[in-house]
This record gives sequence, C-alpha cells and structure tokens, in this order.
Amino acid sequence: MLLVEDYEDTRIALVVELEAAGFDVDAAAEIAGADRFLNSNDYDCVVFDRLLPDGDSITYVHRRRKEGWATPVLFLTQLDSVTDRVAGFDHGGDDYVVKPCDMAVVTARVQAMCRRAGRARPSVLRHADLEVDCARRETRRRGVLLTLSHKEFAVLEHLIARAGTTVTRSELIEHCWDTSTDPMSNVVDKVVKRLRQKLLEPELIHTVRGVGFRLEAQR
Repeated sequence: MLLVEDYEDTRIALVVELEAAGFDVDAAAEIAGADRFLNSNDYDCVVFDRLLPDGDSITYVHRRRKEGWATPVLFLTQLDSVTDRVAGFDHGGDDYVVKPCDMAVVTARVQAMCRRAGRARPSVLRHADLEVDCARRETRRRGVLLTLSHKEFAVLEHLIARAGTTVTRSELIEHCWDTSTDPMSNVVDKVVKRLRQKLLEPELIHTVRGVGFRLEAQR
C-alpha cells in the first residue's frame, strides 16, 4: 500500500502500525512523490492526508479517477466538517477518517477497504496439501499449522496464487518488498530457502534456473 502523509511523526507511526498488520508500505510526503510511486507501482490501497505541501490530495485523486484509476483511497485528515467529508467522497475517496485517531483504527479501516475492493483472489488458497489463509495469515501443510515470518508468508502467498507458473525474482521483489530493495540482491533466495525448510518434503517450491521460482506439487 501507499501512505501519503507530510507530518513525519504520523507517517512513521502509521508505517510501523501497518507493517505490523502485514502490509508492505511505501510512503511519500507530498503529491509529487505519490504520483511517482503510483506511476510505477500497483497498490492495493492508498492513504492520503488531504492538505499536503503541494496541494489538496482530493484534487489529485479526482483527476486520476477521471482517468479510470480505481485503487481504493482513504483520506486521513484533520478536516472534519460535513462539507469536507462529503467532498472527500465526491472526489473519489472510498473512506474518510478524521485525525486525531488511534492508529489501530486506521489499520482496521484500511483492511476493510481492501476487502470491499473485491479483489479476485479468494481468502483461502490451496495447492496439493498446502493451504494459505490470506485473511487469518495462517499457513498449513497436511493440516499442520506452520510458523512463518511476515516476509515468508508474503512470498508464499504470491507463489501459491500463481501456482504452476514461473514467478520471477523481480516480480517477488515488486510484490513483497518495498521500492528501496535492490533487485540484484539475494533477499528472495534467502526467504525461499527458509520457506523450503519449513514446508518440508515433498518439495513444492522449484527453482527455474536464471528466472525465478514455481510452486507446483510433483506429479
């Protein structure tokens, strides 16, 4: 997800809270930065403060909505009048939360907004004897609950959603890490190695030499 908030303390606190809830978060402090992120990444949702150093974000969202942009948006702002709230929805917002508010409330609203977006992926993904519950963030193999780190779960979730097809390292970095990650680093291989150890035999994650990985049960 993308967070656009110019007040540094709030931005840092929200990133910590949202990452703890399982989100990979990119953060910007102004509309121009958000625009750069949105032009190069596909997000599940965006949280915008309204009054940013380079303008009111509802104008930016309204323009992108006219261009067909459909990513869910939550406005998080101190502007609390009925007129302000109505303007937020009229300009393309999907939710509107007034500051100050508990960070946990923002996280819950973001999670609900993503669910309402109606992404095609089902909440429980299965392949062979592996089951990944995306809503509960639980993984089971042959009915046994496995303990995975946040990053391990994110990689496995993406692999099982693409089961039977080859997923490149670059694609995994794009979906499971933030934009500061070096695509030439070996972070993906390290996480996949740990996943293989935890998933045990028979092996489900296969290396496609020079390309990436494929999750597939051996026939």
